[in-house]
Amino acid sequence: QVELVESGGGSVQAGGSLRLSCTISRYTYSSACMGWFRQVPGKEREGVAAIYTDDDSTYYADSVKGRYTISRDNAKNTVYLQMNSLKPEDTAMYYCAASRPKYGSSCYFQLMDELDMTYWGQGTQVTVSS
Repeated sequence: QVELVESGGGSVQAGGSLRLSCTISRYTYSSACMGWFRQVPGKEREGVAAIYTDDDSTYYADSVKGRYTISRDNAKNTVYLQMNSLKPEDTAMYYCAASRPKYGSSCYFQLMDELDMTYWGQGTQVTVSS
């Protein structure tokens, strides 16, 4: 059973930074789209950032471009989300997700639709105060 475990959430003031980590275990496929999604109560879960493990191509939602950076450490089986210049509207539960690539060598469409991701972590809360 594939397992994803997130950490690094917390509370921060607007303009601050946080780094989320997601460690994946028992994922046996050679390639993956790994991504971060977020959800606030009453709204759909939205894709924030994704990375394609074959070539480390990255993808971002327009709302976080220039502020968030997704990266990974293959040796540690860990994906990171560095979040800078945080805004109150970034407050959400953040989820790590993983899946085999379903659209060739791009993770863009899987970032746009949570239903295209197979494995999920339990979530970590990020709260940004003004």
